[in-house]
Amino acid sequence: MLKLQYNYILIKKLLNVHLFTFAGGSYEQTIEPNQHEVYAEEGSNVLLSCNYSSADSLLWYKQSPGSAPQYLMLIPHYSGTEQRADFLDSRFSGKLNKQKTCVDLDLTSAEVKDSAMYYCALRPTVTGNPETLYKNLEHIV
Repeated sequence: MLKLQYNYILIKKLLNVHLFTFAGGSYEQTIEPNQHEVYAEEGSNVLLSCNYSSADSLLWYKQSPGSAPQYLMLIPHYSGTEQRADFLDSRFSGKLNKQKTCVDLDLTSAEVKDSAMYYCALRPTVTGNPETLYKNLEHIV
């Protein structure tokens, strides 16, 4: 079952952040944001949090306006240690609370460029290269 939830953050000057969740699989697993909209002033700290029913791993994605979703990090449930994308700014960190079945994405010193849709997911959702690929169809004679 796929269950989606929507959340948005706005960081002021206002940064606006949406949070959307993905779940799926052959048995029901759910993940839901604690807040659907977050508004924050530039320079402030922002906490995005999702509650989940059960999971092997939890993931965070970011989708900036006009762009494809971008993988940020994976947090395996067994270790709770984040596996970050190479490009990810150190202002972002992930934390897993197994007792509360909650996964957090912390953002320190929020900037207007952080305004985006953020996704929490129970399994990899965005894979491969989201860019359109073009094949050169020119014949070589």
